[in-house]
Amino acid sequence: MPFLTAETTDERDSLATFAQQQIDQIATTLHDLDREQIASRPSASTMSLGALARHVLFIASGAVQALAAAPEAPPRPEGTPERFRAEGTIAPEALREEDTAESLAAQLREVGRELAAAIRAADLDVEGPVPDGPWFAGRTRWSMRWFALHQIEENARHAGHADILRESLDGKGAYELNALADGEPWPPAGW
Repeated sequence: MPFLTAETTDERDSLATFAQQQIDQIATTLHDLDREQIASRPSASTMSLGALARHVLFIASGAVQALAAAPEAPPRPEGTPERFRAEGTIAPEALREEDTAESLAAQLREVGRELAAAIRAADLDVEGPVPDGPWFAGRTRWSMRWFALHQIEENARHAGHADILRESLDGKGAYELNALADGEPWPPAGW
């Protein structure tokens, strides 16, 4: 049941590994859920795990493009303005008809690998433009190092939110889910 982030070798590897691990933790919260569960809103939050997963996919995909495009602005995301708005703002309707826990977890793990690769390939000292948004007020440029750290922060926040949503569904916490997702018994011997 590996729960801690893997050992790293240097700054770039640390940034990439931690960014990927946070997204993998979000994927783990989807373990063994059905469609009704990923669409439900079991807590005071207006979010479902499925909509939160869609948001993380949206944000991480944009981050991969931003890291690759720096110092230029990345291309605008594909899709309709409604889909952009739903996934960009974590609207409940972000969950797509075809989404399952398994498909979302697989997509999250893939985008986590892509984000890690983009961080490893980026020039961390290069600055890129800050997108428009009220949450970025006052900033016009940021280094790719800062942006990589921001991706860790952003996804750590979402991983915590996902943990609360999952615990609200069935009481399973992150340690238990990591063990179950790895095919290990819960609780572990000696717990």
